[in-house]
Amino acid sequence: MKRLTLSFDNGPFPDVTPGVLDVLAERGLPATFFVCGREASQASRRRILERARADGHRIGNHTLSHNIELGATDDRDAPRREIEESQQILGELAGSERLFRPYGAGGVLSPRLLSQQAANLLCDGGYSCVLWNSVPRDWEDPADWPTTALAHLHEQDWTLIVLHDVPTGAMAALPGFLDRVAEQEIEVVAEFPPECVPILEGRVVGPIDHLIAAD
Repeated sequence: MKRLTLSFDNGPFPDVTPGVLDVLAERGLPATFFVCGREASQASRRRILERARADGHRIGNHTLSHNIELGATDDRDAPRREIEESQQILGELAGSERLFRPYGAGGVLSPRLLSQQAANLLCDGGYSCVLWNSVPRDWEDPADWPTTALAHLHEQDWTLIVLHDVPTGAMAALPGFLDRVAEQEIEVVAEFPPECVPILEGRVVGPIDHLIAAD
């Protein structure tokens, strides 16, 4: 049976994320929300994340600002700021896990994702680096991204999809997408495909050289 892991980036947004949580709750499906620290610092948005945690979803760190590729910046303080400051803001929302998803500027897996300094910080801090193998670019194609997503599901046995709970209108298509997933008997799971987690709880367990910028 094919498997699907749902993840949502860049939220929460008050006019989008609660609706996503409603859709997931109606179907009893798990997801991970990768949150930017700047969003999680706002009280109204933290309440949404508290609901997500209460509903059984995981909360991960998606950098502080969502505008710095850690492998493409000369700012030596960027890894500490983008990773650790954001994690501090998440605090108890993240639970005992330290899940980190780097900023990929459109979901590109390349050496722009991480610097060696950032990789060292993730290892020293006991983080798990969670990547992806499906980016249907819902922000560019709000109505028809499910077609792209379903194609990805059929191309591989286990898909970790990146969707965005941001105000583009794309999440209006989420119920129909999940209905089609159910019709095709694709199992939705909370776990991540191992190949999408090259750093697990501070240990390098998969290839990362292609994700790290040369010094």
